[in-house]
Amino acid sequence: MFSKILIANRGEIAVRIIRACKEMGVATVSVYSQADKNALHAALADESYCIGGPEASESYLNENQIISAAILAGAQAIHPGYGFLSENPHFARLCRKNGLVFIGPNPESMERLSDKAILKELIGKTGLSVIPGTRAVASVEEAKGAAQRIGYPVMLKACAGGGGRGIRLIRSAEELDDAYFNASSEAISAFGDGSVYIEKYIFPARHVELQILADEHGNVVCLGDRDCSLQRRNQKLLEETPSPAVNDEQRRRIMELAVDAVRKIGYVGAGTLEFLLDKDGSFWFMEMNIRLQVEHCVTEMLTGYDLVKWQIRIAAGIPLNFTQEDIRMSGSAIECRINAGGCGTLKMLHVPGGPSVRFDTCLIEGTVVSPYYDSLLGKLIVFAKTREETLRKLRASLCELVIEGIPTNIEEQLRIVEDERFTSGNYDLTFMGNG
Repeated sequence: MFSKILIANRGEIAVRIIRACKEMGVATVSVYSQADKNALHAALADESYCIGGPEASESYLNENQIISAAILAGAQAIHPGYGFLSENPHFARLCRKNGLVFIGPNPESMERLSDKAILKELIGKTGLSVIPGTRAVASVEEAKGAAQRIGYPVMLKACAGGGGRGIRLIRSAEELDDAYFNASSEAISAFGDGSVYIEKYIFPARHVELQILADEHGNVVCLGDRDCSLQRRNQKLLEETPSPAVNDEQRRRIMELAVDAVRKIGYVGAGTLEFLLDKDGSFWFMEMNIRLQVEHCVTEMLTGYDLVKWQIRIAAGIPLNFTQEDIRMSGSAIECRINAGGCGTLKMLHVPGGPSVRFDTCLIEGTVVSPYYDSLLGKLIVFAKTREETLRKLRASLCELVIEGIPTNIEEQLRIVEDERFTSGNYDLTFMGNG
């Protein structure tokens, strides 16, 4: 096991990882930008180093500065969290070159699975149904030809995409010219890779994902499903597990197929297989996230397994000490993402409490929300024995949560969980006006 880990991230996920390390008896090193000099993650770690200016490119994406901080601190491993460098094979190789363990998949695996169009081809050979689509298209003309063969409407997606960026819904050939340019430009800005591909648009549908843990000894387990259909412009707002749209037999079958697929492609680490569930109950593989997900907390609340700790153990070569038969999915867990609606300074924070209520956040009095980073302030997660109980607990917790000085989406989340479409479980990706 590692004795010291550097966390190459900020915000609530950096705080989350630091806490897991402390519980494991592992020393922590945080890095921070000039804008985050008073941030909670910088204060909680055993050591902290400023690595650059407020822009992410100057700090949290500055590979050399992060590596230098890790070497200076005597860290043995780096946990990238999510976002920033978490899916960057070049950074993973740089870690290896400098004798540091990257807590995530190895760079060879990342390179092989990072192109979403190629990944779909690999997954299609494992027995899972894959959404019809193409590899990277080199021009608007090639995109139009592919879309014509697949049939409109189609999705235009960034090959190296994630977080909802570089995605466009295309209903006709006339829309492709501008969409191709805009999606490619957005992808270059977000990922440094402007390649895009075409995919069939499945509608209506729900977004259901499966959480996987796989170690280097060949052990693979699926910790159930999460319904992530509450989205605005491809950005998730709320997640729940298990999905109210999936019955026990469907769940058992898709989990078996997912475990088999991950084992066949030789993946090691924490990962998420994402699917579209159509109106006929068929699962269509969409993509795989080869990192920790923002919404990992609902799975932890439902199953009792700490995914961050298991990421660290797997990276240290420790085998999973539980099997698929040990996974119990009894009850219901729901997470609301609490986002900032603009900049501000936190004047007052009151966090709800009680059994099975969790609020993962980086907020402390005086926290300044700047324009440099993601708007996520925290995640409110609740668990109960039934979905009805969970909804009541979530409403009460949202009403109790107070964040003053920073505009938030708390009221919007309360409206969502009181909406009959959501409370009935009969919702899909069109809930927030998508599609």
